[in-house]
Amino acid sequence: MNVAEMLSAYPRDLGDVDQATLTRCIEECLRCAQTCTACADACLSEDMVAEMVKCIRTDLDCADICETTARVLSRHTGYDANLTRAIVEACAQACASCADECEQHTKHSHCALCAQACRACERACRELLATLG
Repeated sequence: MNVAEMLSAYPRDLGDVDQATLTRCIEECLRCAQTCTACADACLSEDMVAEMVKCIRTDLDCADICETTARVLSRHTGYDANLTRAIVEACAQACASCADECEQHTKHSHCALCAQACRACERACRELLATLG
């Protein structure tokens, strides 16, 4: 990923944000979005797909929120601190909810992997929130 390079190439000062923490959060959001999308697809291939409906929905919601969060965090012109905090908080919650759901289906390796990605993204979001003013 080129996250760190793109942040460094931004022509203006990014302010007080810790670039390493921001970079990690964006990378974890993108990783989580891909993992959740793949998990939802794998759930659709399970024999008992009807039992996986909530997991699929949670995966897809989490993927959308993570992708949107990464996009918002990648934009700095006209920065709105309140919006940024709100979306990062929403992402952390979506990841926690998705991990909770996937952890109920860890007999499926894709759900176990998804839960791990969601927990890592949740941590990265919470760490970024702690640095935002």
